[in-house]
Amino acid sequence: MLLCRSCGHEVATVEDINSVPSPLALSHRNDSLLGDKPLHIQLLQNPHGHQFEIITFRTADVAKRWPAVGGFSWFPGFTWTIASCPRCGAHLGWGFQPSEWPLTVPDSRFDHSELTFLALITDRLLNEDFAPSLLILKSFSS
Repeated sequence: MLLCRSCGHEVATVEDINSVPSPLALSHRNDSLLGDKPLHIQLLQNPHGHQFEIITFRTADVAKRWPAVGGFSWFPGFTWTIASCPRCGAHLGWGFQPSEWPLTVPDSRFDHSELTFLALITDRLLNEDFAPSLLILKSFSS
């Protein structure tokens, strides 16, 4: 299970991962952050120069903000919307939908389509196996 780093909300599982390569990635690598399943991690940069390492998911428990944006997209042919933690509101990444869809697509259509995916920022997520060690460290340092 992957958790929101800010509040611990359960966001996604390893089974939710769906590798979608971006032709605009500055770099990519395979990593085994979650045990045996190799992860395709991509480094992307927005027009403001901010860089993000992301993992793409088929689905995740995130809140999406509509309308979607039709401008710059790391995935040509897709528009995007902000994806945030439904519990604390932390920005976790972006949801992508086909460009031909209306920009105001409701969540139900997004969540039930094989054409949509999410790109979540690696350093905004926490592996549930790592969380207990943080709690132990916090209790010793308090």
